[in-house]
Amino acid sequence: MRFMYPKEKVLNLTDKLGVWLRSSAARLTSRFHINENTAMILMAVVIGVLAGCGNYAFRRAIDFFHWALFEQGQIHLGISLDSWNFSRLLIVFMPAIGGVLLIPFGIWFKRDLAFGFPAFLEKVNLRGAKLKLRTIFTRGLASAITLGTGGSAGQEGPIAQIGGAIGSQFGQSFRVSGDRLKILVACGVASGVAATFNAPIAGVFFAQEIVLLASFELSSFTSIVIASGMATVVSRALVGDISEIYAPSYTMHSFWELGLYVLLGLLIGLLAALFIDVHFKIKDRFTALKMPRLLKPVFGGFLVGVIGLFAPEVFGNGYDFIQKALLGEGVWYLLALLIVLKMLATSITLGCGLQGGLFAPCLYLGAVTGGAFGKLANMLFGGLSTGAYAVVGMGAFLAAATHAPMTAIFLLFEITDSYQVIVPIMVTCVIAAAVCRHFKPDSIETVELRRAGIDLESGKERNIMKSIRVGDVMVRELETIPENMTLGQFADFIASNRHTNFPLLDGNGEMSGIISVQDFMGVVFEKELMDLVVVKELATLDVITVTPDDNLDQAMKKIGFRNIEQLPVVIYEGSRKLVGIVSRRDMVTAYNRVLMSRTLEEEQRVASTSGAA
Repeated sequence: MRFMYPKEKVLNLTDKLGVWLRSSAARLTSRFHINENTAMILMAVVIGVLAGCGNYAFRRAIDFFHWALFEQGQIHLGISLDSWNFSRLLIVFMPAIGGVLLIPFGIWFKRDLAFGFPAFLEKVNLRGAKLKLRTIFTRGLASAITLGTGGSAGQEGPIAQIGGAIGSQFGQSFRVSGDRLKILVACGVASGVAATFNAPIAGVFFAQEIVLLASFELSSFTSIVIASGMATVVSRALVGDISEIYAPSYTMHSFWELGLYVLLGLLIGLLAALFIDVHFKIKDRFTALKMPRLLKPVFGGFLVGVIGLFAPEVFGNGYDFIQKALLGEGVWYLLALLIVLKMLATSITLGCGLQGGLFAPCLYLGAVTGGAFGKLANMLFGGLSTGAYAVVGMGAFLAAATHAPMTAIFLLFEITDSYQVIVPIMVTCVIAAAVCRHFKPDSIETVELRRAGIDLESGKERNIMKSIRVGDVMVRELETIPENMTLGQFADFIASNRHTNFPLLDGNGEMSGIISVQDFMGVVFEKELMDLVVVKELATLDVITVTPDDNLDQAMKKIGFRNIEQLPVVIYEGSRKLVGIVSRRDMVTAYNRVLMSRTLEEEQRVASTSGAA
């Protein structure tokens, strides 16, 4: 016999753990008089430890899938990448196998796989930073399979999301406020990046520049620094005091080399802008491709395998080949060719639906660009260290594509452990980032958000305004007047009307101007003009208009430009065909309505997740 219990009386394991954590924390804070800032620091310590362990587990998962599928597959199929024979052709199926293994994820965890780094940034900055626990496992396993089977992507984006989800879950267990939950997510992100590269300072700036959008607060900065440091300690304890990338000692032979680094910065800035274009054009092609959604990763993996057949250096995160480029290996034309092939392989991998990040591909593209540039410069001038240009190029491409120069500068400094690299890397990173930003105002991680009308730097309020169309708010029942109405007739008209602004219509029914009661007040006492002057002579003829497809943020900017209360709505830009009118009050009311709706939805979501299962 099976007994049924009311749902609200049953607590799952997560809820029980959350209750125990909160009660234990309450007892500790009461006993030791721990204030809120101290509590945040203690939580940052725990998050750093957990994120460091999560980073280690994720890296081991990548190694396992690479060994079990890629390496063992080559052994059993007799594939050799050192020679050309029939068995080598089978390598094209390796990344496609990753696409096949992701089919169950695409069936049962479709939303988790669609939750890429841009969506992660939106969730953290605009939607309360509440991340699901299962994304730690679904995103982690899917990314490990992609990278392990040769998909051309990076592990840092998934690692950042894993760390962020750990921080979010920890904060939700203690029911911290929205702003503090965002800080705890940033603590987890910084921890993941710091543990990967053995670079705690770079982890801090990654969280500040890319996740928190450089919104500096001393309290948040302190917590992030502590979490990043703890994760680095955990990583060093588990894998040793090593980084994913080792850079040889940096040397600059002459002060005049700075001129070459300026040129390198210009080149990398242009290439980073090109990469952003290529990446999203290929992604759009896959989106428009008429093929079952679950088969797109298989097809994309096959295309990556075809590229890898001729250039196996593009497989995986590419750290092994980055290492060779930093040591000055390779000929310049091969390095130059790999710039193009890696761009294509990465864009196909992520565009088709395979999982991974863009951090490592940016490092790869920078290393091969810098390596090719250094070898050509050495051929022209002689006596140059070609590996040095690969090192600097690696950071510059990352700075340009992500618009995060500080992260790149400190990452290179911590990897090289050399003060000599500071000036070249600062010059090259800043120039590359400025050039790329000139052509591409959005970084490679925020282009998708901008396409959806979301600007993270503008904050939550403006993004709500951008999400509402003028056509959904405007008043369609218009109070219009003919342009040849006399002032006397207009005086009688406004006496019985509650509006203060009136569009004028010409003989064709198109808007020719707008008149307000304020315009009329200047002549209201000149009786002799009332039947001689028509309203058009007092009206504003250069009218600012909006269209139904404009958003409220655009409309509010136009209202503020002239300090007016209403805007006529025309059918399309440049038209005089009037379809409605929108006022400042209408826009504020619509904003408050959407804000209240989203707040209630968020509260219901929190209640449903924190309530009984």
